[in-house]
Amino acid sequence: MARLGKTNTLPIVRDSDFGFYLDGGELGDILLPNAEVPQGVEQGDEVEVFVSRDSEDRIVATVQKPFVEVGQFAALEVMSINSNIGAFLNWGLSKDLLLPFREQPFRVRVGQLALVYVMVDEVSNRIVATLRTNRFLDKTRANYQTGEPVTFIIQERTPLGYMAIVNQEHRGLLHESRITRPLKIGETFEGFIAEMKDGGKIDLSLEQVGYGRVTGLSGLILEKLEQNDGHLMVSDKSSPEEIRRMFQTSKKAFKQALGALYRKRLIEMKDGSISLLKKS
Repeated sequence: MARLGKTNTLPIVRDSDFGFYLDGGELGDILLPNAEVPQGVEQGDEVEVFVSRDSEDRIVATVQKPFVEVGQFAALEVMSINSNIGAFLNWGLSKDLLLPFREQPFRVRVGQLALVYVMVDEVSNRIVATLRTNRFLDKTRANYQTGEPVTFIIQERTPLGYMAIVNQEHRGLLHESRITRPLKIGETFEGFIAEMKDGGKIDLSLEQVGYGRVTGLSGLILEKLEQNDGHLMVSDKSSPEEIRRMFQTSKKAFKQALGALYRKRLIEMKDGSISLLKKS
């Protein structure tokens, strides 16, 4: 069954003048428009698509990948504000993501990065964003180890430093003593667990703690891209063997590192390859 706001692998069930229809299970047949159909696919094939709603509220599929999916946190740029309903955020698709006024404990402005959680609204069944992020964090005790690599998003400034969302699940603190420059809300980092404190509190670090300081996997990927004219014929669809040969890491860790680079708008993924995005 297809899930709204998620990447799904769905079979093509029929053709039409407008594109292919995919089997969406309880969501019904879902149109993949002609402009989105990958070359060489035909009825009966499966395609990986993101399922969302178009400007007329119809459920549609796209082969484009958004910066964030339902159930995830991300920092997204505010593109416009509609005085009647809320703000619209750039999440990598042609139709911007709505951040309703009711989900804004404070008002956002055009051009700023808003740290949001993406969800399906229970009333309208539409994909929306919310600034009320804390209610979606895991409150159970985390089981991290000192020195463990993690990805975290800066959430808010506090007297002790910066609170951050760790691995899309927990809340941690990047202490003032570990900060060498001012940080921005919404910045994403590949960092480390500095310490697990009593009560399950998480201390974070931007650098590896103790001995054995190493370059992060994300940095290694960027380094290899720069060495290969900004392009590598490897992706999250590559075999575990190919990934381990090239990066000496597991496919799971590689996919996490790619996801972090993609959310930072540093790379794009297309046709089984990754490429550096040119800075404007």
